[in-house]
Order: sequence, then structure tokens, then C-alpha cells
Amino acid sequence: MRRYGPAVLLALVGAAILRVSLFSELYLRYVQAGLRPYLVVSGVGLVLLGVVVGVVVRTAGEHDGPEERGGPEERGGHEEEQHDGHTHGPAGPRVAWLLALPALALLLFPPPALGSYSAEREAAQRAAQGVGGFPALPSGNPLDLTLGEFGSRAVYDSSRSLKGRTVRLTGFVTRGDDGTWYVTRLLVSCCAADATTGKAEVRGADAPPVDTWVTVTGTWHPKGEPGSAAAWPPVLDVTSVRRVPQPDNPYEKR
Repeated sequence: MRRYGPAVLLALVGAAILRVSLFSELYLRYVQAGLRPYLVVSGVGLVLLGVVVGVVVRTAGEHDGPEERGGPEERGGHEEEQHDGHTHGPAGPRVAWLLALPALALLLFPPPALGSYSAEREAAQRAAQGVGGFPALPSGNPLDLTLGEFGSRAVYDSSRSLKGRTVRLTGFVTRGDDGTWYVTRLLVSCCAADATTGKAEVRGADAPPVDTWVTVTGTWHPKGEPGSAAAWPPVLDVTSVRRVPQPDNPYEKR
């Protein structure tokens, strides 16, 4: 059975990728939606490669002579070899089986999306850059905005286009050391590895538990000069806080 190890590992990794990308939306916890086709193709390719390797190994075994198929005694008692302190069997180093652990974890217990811990690791310092005018906002109240757009306009928009507008934001709850709470979203360009934080301080309502997903409605509370450190994070005076399920895609595109 050990000789089929490489084939099993390839098929296992491919199945794990297909589990999160083809048969569910779990891949959105790790990468942007546009990368789904590449994940599906990679998963299918690994599964097919595993099948091919298994067939090749089986075919080679059927054509081996008795001396190759025999037990350790028939092969001179040398079933394993030592190379650089690592034990190698007929299918390669045993340590290679450790590659099965992350594949099994992804297949059976997909890690959750990044949350408050990741958001709190990013420093709240923002450079005074990009200050200027922004395109006009659509009419109507409340106005649904992403945390990224709300933060950009609140901090860098010299025309103060958010002033007097009622906005609606969706994200998860994070807490500051002083008891302040925020509605927060992680912004990604490609995948979870490059995530940055978009958040707004919430005033006028009690904080739900950390990592709870909420939709908050309220008005922007101006503070500081555009582009200054005092303007970050932006503040929202809320009129309602509603708990919501975590969206399929927990991230915003940066």
C-alpha cells in the first residue's frame, strides 16, 4: 500500500481543494471570488494526476519480476534505506505523509474566515494621503456602503460628501481596549494573506459580542481634518444595530 502513497496524497490534496471551491463557497474565506476557476482546475488536475500515478505504480508492479515483488528476505533484507538521517521506503520518505495533515484539515475542518484577532493586529495609524474630492454619492437614504468606501470618504474626502447622509454598513464586531466598539471588515486584494482592516467606531448603541456580524445604520460623525490621524477611525452615530448571518464572502475587495 505504501507504494501508492504519492497517488493518495495527490488525490487527497485535489479533493480538499475541490471541497472548498467546487462543492461549496468556503474558498471565499481565503481568496477572492475571481480565483475560483483556477482552484477548480487545480483540484481536478491533482485528482487526475493522483489517478494516473496510481495506475502507473500498479502497472509497474504487475511487470516487476519476483525479486522486485518479494518481501525483505527475498530482496536481501533491505526494505528501507537511510539517506541523510531520514528513513525511505519504496514510495519515498515517510515524512512526506505529513503533507496529508493540512489536506485532511481542509477537507474535514475548513478553517474559519479571519476575524477580530486579525483586524486588531493592524495598526490604526493612517498616512495623510489621497486627500481630495470623491464622486457624488447616489441619492436616497439609507445608503448601503462598504466599510472600505465609508472609511475612504470619511477620512480623505475634502468635500465631506458623507455629511448629513444616513448610511448602512455591514461587518463584524471588534472591541478597543477602552471599551469602544467597531463594525469591522477585512479588505483583500487577492487572498486572506494580504488582508487589511476597514472599520468604523460605533456610538449610541451597546456592543454585541465580539465577532458577531451586524448591520448598523446611522450618520457619519465628522472628526479631525481630512487625511489626519485624528480622522481615523471614522465614527458612526447609529440609530439601529441588527444582527445578521456572516455573508458567504466575508471580505471586501480592496
